[in-house]
Amino acid sequence: MTDQTKHFTALSALMLFALASVWGGSFFFAEIALDEIGPFTLTFLRVSLAVPVLGAWLLWRRIRIPGTVSFWAGCCVMGALNNVIPFSLLFWGQNQMESGLAAILNGMTAIFAPIIAGAILKDEPLTRNKLMGAGVGLGGVMVIMGPGLIRGIDPSDLAQLAILGATISYAFASVWGRVGLSKARAEANAFGMLVCSAILSVPMMLWIEGAPSLTMNAGTWGALLALATVSTAMAYVLYFAILNSAGAANLMLVTLLVPAFAVALGAAFLAERMPPQVYIGFAIIALGLLITDGRLSRR
Repeated sequence: MTDQTKHFTALSALMLFALASVWGGSFFFAEIALDEIGPFTLTFLRVSLAVPVLGAWLLWRRIRIPGTVSFWAGCCVMGALNNVIPFSLLFWGQNQMESGLAAILNGMTAIFAPIIAGAILKDEPLTRNKLMGAGVGLGGVMVIMGPGLIRGIDPSDLAQLAILGATISYAFASVWGRVGLSKARAEANAFGMLVCSAILSVPMMLWIEGAPSLTMNAGTWGALLALATVSTAMAYVLYFAILNSAGAANLMLVTLLVPAFAVALGAAFLAERMPPQVYIGFAIIALGLLITDGRLSRR
C-alpha cells in the first residue's frame, strides 16, 4: 500500500473519533480505580478482565485465532509495547501530576509516531504535513487543557519522563502492529495482544504491589469493568482496524483527540463547564487533522 492511500477515509475517520471517545473515558475510570489500587495492579486487571469479554465476542462471531508461533510472538511484543509498558508508566505518572499536564504530554505520541513510522515503514514516509499537523493538534490540546500547564513541564521530573516514555512506547507499538500483526483480523490481534499483556503484567504487579485484593468497593469494580470492556476490549478492535486502514502515524493522532473527548464527556455527563478556550482548542485540533491528511494543502 502506498503512502498516498494512507489517509482518512470517512470510515477510518469515524472509527478514529469512536476510539478517542472510549479512550477519553479511560482517564475518568482510571482516576476512580487508582484511589483504591496501585498502577501495576490496575494494568493487570484492565487487560485481564478484557480477555474474557473479547473472547466471548470472538466465539459469537466465530473468528479464528491463529495458532502460529509468529502470531503469538508478535502479540507478546505488541502487548509489552502497547499495554504493559505504557499503562504502567501512565498510571504511575498520572498518580503524581495534574491530569491536564498528563494529557498534554501524552499528546506527544502524535509527534513521535510519524517520526518512528517514517524511519521504519517504507509506505509511511515522514512528511511535512504529518509533523505540522501533529504540532498544530498538540497546540490545540494545550489550549484545551490550559496554556498555564506548560509552565509545569520539567524535563527532570520522573513522572513526566514516565509519561513521555509511555508515548514513545505507544509510537513503536503502532509501527510493530503494522510489521508483526498485519495478517490476522483486528479482533484476533486485539485478543492475542491482551492475553500476552495479562501474562506479562503479572511479575511486575507481584513484585511491586503483591497479589490483587478482590475486596474492593463497588465503585472501583464498576470503573474496572468499564475500563476493561469499553476502553480496552472494544477500543483495541477499533485500534487494529484503524491501523490497517489508515496507518500507524494517522492512528496515533487519536492521542490529540482523547483530551478533547475527555473534556466533552465531562461536560455531557458530569455537568462540568466548558470554558471558551475549549472550543478554540477543538477547532485547532480539527485544523491539525486536516493538515496531516494532506488534502487541504493539495487544494
